[in-house]
Amino acid sequence: MFGNKTKVVLVGTGMVGMSFAYATLNQNVCDELVLIDINEKRANGEAMDLNHGLAFSHSSMKIYSGSYQDCSDAEIVAICAGVNQKPGESRLQLLKRNAMVFESIVPEVVQSGFDGIFLVATNPVDIMTRITYELSGFNAAKVIGTGTTLDTARLRYLLGEYFEVDPRNIHAYVIGEHGNSEFVPWSQALLAPKPIKDVLRDNPQSYYMEDLDRISAEVRSAAQKIIEAKGATYYGIGMAMVRIVHAILRNENSALTVSARLRGEYGGKKDVFIGNPCILNSGGAKRILELKLTEDELEKLTHCCDILNESFKSLDL
Repeated sequence: MFGNKTKVVLVGTGMVGMSFAYATLNQNVCDELVLIDINEKRANGEAMDLNHGLAFSHSSMKIYSGSYQDCSDAEIVAICAGVNQKPGESRLQLLKRNAMVFESIVPEVVQSGFDGIFLVATNPVDIMTRITYELSGFNAAKVIGTGTTLDTARLRYLLGEYFEVDPRNIHAYVIGEHGNSEFVPWSQALLAPKPIKDVLRDNPQSYYMEDLDRISAEVRSAAQKIIEAKGATYYGIGMAMVRIVHAILRNENSALTVSARLRGEYGGKKDVFIGNPCILNSGGAKRILELKLTEDELEKLTHCCDILNESFKSLDL
């Protein structure tokens, strides 16, 4: 799909978008980065600011502000545009406001001739990814959201601290809605090759399920705590986006918990987009890894899907 040059277009130059752009520059992710924003003056200023740092980087990236016509030959269009989440506001409450924003973006991208992969970061991300899928008419594999990639990173960091293990050796996932109904399927969590539930069983005086439940709750509430403290979250999600872009542009076949469209998994669930481990490569979400959930975990996943389906259907797109 990709030639020798790689091009990424960013729509939305707010804090999330520019955290992604800054991380993209520092990690030398692509050859060309285009910034699009309804505020063209801001996009131009952001491009200038990034370019002035090129001399201090290992990158020779071409960075500039542009228009939707620049999407025509891009590999990835990353959408971060939208209204900000307010303190105390759930991700789902953002839905109707951000749906209107996407109705002005996605058709413009498609009309440019774009045939790459949409990466959505705007919240509520699972529903916004589904809206992008519906508005674009693209194959579902080519429309993905950041899903629970950041939640999973938060989980592994906290579990690494708890078990005193490098987080890279923790294999645990947050799945479902990127929001209040997300959960950790502990039946699937591993410390290196050992199930975490076996670690608890073998060390009853050191590790407790109550602590794991506390960690899960801390992951779920992390965004609100950051928003209360500094107004918004952006560094972590920006880096999560770069990780996803790496997997696509390098055709890695990596497993990441992006938001992808279910096609009959988990007892026949279809159409809804949820965070779940997926194999990512240059074609997008190559396949969904269906986890062997317990009955209780499957009920939690069903609850997530019901919430997201009801919210999406309320839009009458």
